[in-house]
Amino acid sequence: MFHFGKCVVLTWACFCTFPGMSPGARSRTAVQARTRRAILDAAVRVLSRDFGAPLAEIAGAAGVGRTTLHRYFPERGDLLQAISADALERADLAIARARLEEGPALEALERLCQELFELGDVLMLLFNEPRLMEDPAWEEESDSDRAILAAIGRGHAEGTIDPEQPAAWIQLAMWSLLYTAWEHARVNEASKHDALSLCLRAFRRAIAV
Repeated sequence: MFHFGKCVVLTWACFCTFPGMSPGARSRTAVQARTRRAILDAAVRVLSRDFGAPLAEIAGAAGVGRTTLHRYFPERGDLLQAISADALERADLAIARARLEEGPALEALERLCQELFELGDVLMLLFNEPRLMEDPAWEEESDSDRAILAAIGRGHAEGTIDPEQPAAWIQLAMWSLLYTAWEHARVNEASKHDALSLCLRAFRRAIAV
């Protein structure tokens, strides 16, 4: 089971509203946040194609120089650690956006699939490169995990989700179907819309009563 723990690294965006920060400092921090985001996004794209790609290639894809990249991430390991931490944080935010406590449980879980599906690029990279998930936070049960399990339990209580399927099983099945949808879009060149629709349909048919 993949656990999404709380990221221990503060995002650059947090500093944009730091009390007492001058407008000039906020502007510089905003630029830094955009640059950092561009590097992380470029790293995911490049490393998904070739995990051994040099940092110079990642810098080029991000539109920055190697010196700039090294200023943000001095070593390759720092960049890989940042990708992992960023994925954890983005997954937590996606799970929060799904509003799992609202409405019928089955619909809440479908919203969850829709939100997580949008993180396909980075999550596929992590799933295909397990070394990126060596941080203990990936194995710790987080608030996000508990929210997912609670939504499944609510579905059991509502009578909308098969009670013979344990919550942990359903959580694993959800991740398996998301991975299949991402892979279908990548290998078979299916549209994201079609891949997600197939994922949601299969998920509902697998767990609904």
